[in-house]
Amino acid sequence: MVDCVEETQKITFTPTVQHCSMATVIGLCLRVKLKHHFPPHYKVDIKVSPGSHADEGSVNKQLNDKERIAAALENPNLRQLVDECLSSDEVISFN
Repeated sequence: MVDCVEETQKITFTPTVQHCSMATVIGLCLRVKLKHHFPPHYKVDIKVSPGSHADEGSVNKQLNDKERIAAALENPNLRQLVDECLSSDEVISFN
């Protein structure tokens, strides 16, 4: 959901399995994609759907922590994975 008045983006996604090890990577890909398509002052809130992940609280915390996001994007291997995910026209399966 995008709220142009409040200048926020709220995204909720459902991982394919309860123990999806790639949930944070998926969320990071979503965040980077949104960053490229909206003004930088928009606030982004990304979460897994309630009850859809075994470690929901931890995943949601990681997806919305600015320092963790910055550190993740500085990791060359993780950055390459995100870039490949966003540049592909194919559907990529993380599981």
